[in-house]
Amino acid sequence: MAEKPAVRPDVAVGEALGAVARATLSEARAVLDDKERPDAEAVHELRKALKRWRAMLRLIEPFLGDDARRLRTEARDLARELSGARDAQSAIDALDDLAEGAPELSPRTIASMRGRLDTIRLSAEADAINEADRERLRAAFDAAGISVGAWSLEKVTFADLARELARTYERLREDSPKDWTKAEPDTLHELRSVVVAHRYQMELVEPLWPKFGKLWVAEAQRLRDRLGTFQDLSVLRGFTAPHGALAPWRSRLTPLILARQQQHAKAAQRMASRLLAEKPKAFRRRLEALWKRG
Repeated sequence: MAEKPAVRPDVAVGEALGAVARATLSEARAVLDDKERPDAEAVHELRKALKRWRAMLRLIEPFLGDDARRLRTEARDLARELSGARDAQSAIDALDDLAEGAPELSPRTIASMRGRLDTIRLSAEADAINEADRERLRAAFDAAGISVGAWSLEKVTFADLARELARTYERLREDSPKDWTKAEPDTLHELRSVVVAHRYQMELVEPLWPKFGKLWVAEAQRLRDRLGTFQDLSVLRGFTAPHGALAPWRSRLTPLILARQQQHAKAAQRMASRLLAEKPKAFRRRLEALWKRG
């Protein structure tokens, strides 16, 4: 089985980045072309592929300029179009998370709320992605592939790449609140997007130190998941607004949601303190040392 494309010392950096880009687009096309894959699963996998694609474009934007910015904007818009059924599923996930530590909610109450959310989810999934959507996405991925073929990355060195990896890492450190439990939900939501970018960017250089690299990516993924659950709870709370699907349970759900978010915020802060312990300059030096050693 061929190795997954990544940045390796035995391959020119620009060549490796092009291979990763083509593989990412190819994976997305494969999801679209899989007739046996359920629509909801296809949407989920496409959203993941678009996040990986956007993270890479953010990393190499300084080397490509306007073309990378344009592709990243297009990918963002495509991801938004695929988010129709996501809110209801996020609320269902949050309800499941909440139920684990909330004996105040009876199984009957949880079933009633879940039933309402399921109705919304199924309705949204029915319109999630049709054949016209698939054709439009195929055209977008094909056009992106043509752009990749025209990229000029021959002069990019690993030192250049390490600088951009460290820049995302530094932004993550700077954007992290001092006290996560007092941060606004929007702040942690925005922070999660930086965590996602960092997680996928670090996956590119995982072969430089396989065991440690996998641990790093896994820890970043855990932080992402924790922040994602926090955000899911915010979405769940949104359904309790007046005239919302869960409005009848607003007074019961709100304090439980806020308390649960506090727990996730504390856990996320502990994870981040481990992941972001190094200064950005030290982080960059370590990457460059691994490259030279490799």
